[in-house]
Amino acid sequence: MTLFDIVIIILIVQIIHFLGTWKLYQRAGRSAWQAIIPIYNAYVLMKIINRPWWWIFLLFIPIVQLLMFPVVWIETAKSFNHDDPKDSVLAVVTLGFYLYYINYFSNREYAGNRELKAKTKAGETLGSIIFAVVAATIVHTYFIQPFTIPTSSLEKSLLIGDFLFVSKFHYGARTPGTAVALPMVHDTIPGVKVKSYTNKPQLPMFRLPGFENVSRNDIVVFNWPVDTVPYFGYNGPQSYKKPIDKKSNYVKRAVGVSGDSLEIINGKVYTNGQPLQLPERADLQYSYIIKGDNFNLITLQNRYSITDGFGFVNREQGIFKAIAVPDSKIERFKKLPNVQSAVKDILSKTDTKPSKKVFPNQAKRDWNRDNFGPIYIPEAGKTVEIDKNSIDFYRRIIEVYEGREMGVKQEISIKDNQVLLNDDPISSYTFKQNYYWMMGDNRHNSEDSRFWGYVPQNHVVGKPVFIWLSLDPNQSFPNNIRWDRMFTTVSGNGERVSYLPYFLIGLVLIVGFRYFRKKRQS
Repeated sequence: MTLFDIVIIILIVQIIHFLGTWKLYQRAGRSAWQAIIPIYNAYVLMKIINRPWWWIFLLFIPIVQLLMFPVVWIETAKSFNHDDPKDSVLAVVTLGFYLYYINYFSNREYAGNRELKAKTKAGETLGSIIFAVVAATIVHTYFIQPFTIPTSSLEKSLLIGDFLFVSKFHYGARTPGTAVALPMVHDTIPGVKVKSYTNKPQLPMFRLPGFENVSRNDIVVFNWPVDTVPYFGYNGPQSYKKPIDKKSNYVKRAVGVSGDSLEIINGKVYTNGQPLQLPERADLQYSYIIKGDNFNLITLQNRYSITDGFGFVNREQGIFKAIAVPDSKIERFKKLPNVQSAVKDILSKTDTKPSKKVFPNQAKRDWNRDNFGPIYIPEAGKTVEIDKNSIDFYRRIIEVYEGREMGVKQEISIKDNQVLLNDDPISSYTFKQNYYWMMGDNRHNSEDSRFWGYVPQNHVVGKPVFIWLSLDPNQSFPNNIRWDRMFTTVSGNGERVSYLPYFLIGLVLIVGFRYFRKKRQS
């Protein structure tokens, strides 16, 4: 949707509002012309329905406005003595056009400074629920979003079953692009597996100012750039074209940021020619080929935190693969008396069979998950040379991330060894936004940038900052609660420190204060 489209829609809405309410403005002692001036008419309407002026801002916040418009329709009807429950229902089901009936065919007087408190307990409860949802939607969209770790790709920094708070304001919150969607859910209605939004209309997205940029080694939540599935975890043939802000949420580590060069050599990441230096809490994991005998695999898995289990290579010879063994525990594992050998399962440079599965999915490059690159990670404003070889890396950026998703037609083709953009020859391209390279610490069991490429800046959701709950999916209650991880920060140096005792003390103090104040007042 272009700016022109938005202006036209606003004008149409203003005309519809004027035609349906100008007599009501007059009946309330105002002038008819006040119903046609954008924003000012909303300010006057708040005065008429005896509601605070700051409600105006709620009417312009995407998603929140879907909740606020029905509230305003109902409040307007009540202000002219149409306060029966059926009037409220009619105001909502007619999408506000019930006000046309009140405007032209009803003779009921303006109620003035009517009683704002709901007449029934049900009405009071409904009002409280609506505004709780409004407040939660604002917090969820612009400040803090809850998030659950569904996979083991970032073990041991983040565990399956960790419940996080993701900060939107660290990198700057994005305004929603999807205008019509259910609040407080992502792309799917829970339980019924039906999408929670409409693809149209789409609003231009922009990012509010943040107080830091994505840094190398940051753990980042982002929208999976190549997501086309109806809901997360779906493996069927169906595919959807999803808006940016409704693509599945992923969480990975930014091992490369815009402007970096990146290469993977024998499983190790190098940025700008130097080995990647991970923070203290990071613990890389790789698959190992183990040879030995008389193993109790369950005991091994629990003792050595082998997250993703085992797979047999040759059962008769006692050779199996241990998937996701932490670097911090492999030396202890090798010293077990029944372990004959433990070799990291690194694909050699000559192992080209998996090359089609890694970015940029071209068989002409002998790359795999463990030997990859070098590549350049694009930076906004920087220009790269474009030819028939380099275009493989930037085709999706040009056509999709800076083309179709931005409402711009940009199609790449190659003719006579010349790269064409919209049929015009090009030899260079200047990037419009920053890009990142995201990988999981679980190097051999992570669906990450090695397989689908760059993450655009406008797909970045936020920064995980706090673990408020952690549940072990392999245990039953109450043994499944990981008390040592609750109320701990995601980033930081050294051992995790739980702030749960301080939270409980604060909660007791607040509850006690409210109890004694209420008792004193009574």
